[in-house]
Amino acid sequence: MPEHHGRDGLALSYQELGAGRPLVLLHGFLGSGRQWLDHGAAAAFADRGRRVILPDLRGHGRSARPHDPAAYPPDALADDGLALVDHLGLSDGGYDLGGYSLGARVVLRMLVRGARPARAIVAGQGLDALRSATTRGSGYRRVLTALADGEAVDPADEQLAHWVTETGGDPQALRNVLDTHVATPAEALHGITTPTLVAVGDQDTAHASAEDLAAALPDARFTRVPGNHFTAFTSRELTSAMAAFLDES
Repeated sequence: MPEHHGRDGLALSYQELGAGRPLVLLHGFLGSGRQWLDHGAAAAFADRGRRVILPDLRGHGRSARPHDPAAYPPDALADDGLALVDHLGLSDGGYDLGGYSLGARVVLRMLVRGARPARAIVAGQGLDALRSATTRGSGYRRVLTALADGEAVDPADEQLAHWVTETGGDPQALRNVLDTHVATPAEALHGITTPTLVAVGDQDTAHASAEDLAAALPDARFTRVPGNHFTAFTSRELTSAMAAFLDES
């Protein structure tokens, strides 16, 4: 896998497939860029004439996973995304940008910080999680701390702990990722002029404020696709909605 470097020099991995107009897709928490490959979405976009770029976020996948909290400053993931855009030489308006869940949060932070894709996709994310550094990660933090410290996991958290283990996640690195979150005030969202698709699963109750997020963006459209937060990501309907939106450019 090719590498680029974050603005602090950290080694970060990404992969590509297809040729044509660049499309950068960011994965969710605990995942990796491979998630977009595994359920066929990346191949579907490549088949439609896209150069699909799939980074592994800091602390995830094959990217560096340092344990030092100093390697996870506020907005580090957005900084990494902007560094990737620079590394690839993507010009303003010359690429598209999308993300799911944590990846969608990073997309918005990149837009606020000056990224200028022609179109953006924000999926599996709600307005409420953006207004503060977020308290939604408390369950993740509890599980990751137990795993990192070799302690017993609460029975109620066993499924999440199993998921961390199955995906090969590094609990200490992932816990540090939670500390990179930065709040995005409403006025910052109002300044995003990039045409944006906001999508969410029709059973994704944790991100029910996605429609409010779309309303807060000056040039956004909103759509629901079948599924909860996890199954919506792999749905053909989400891939189709994203493809149709991107094909309008």
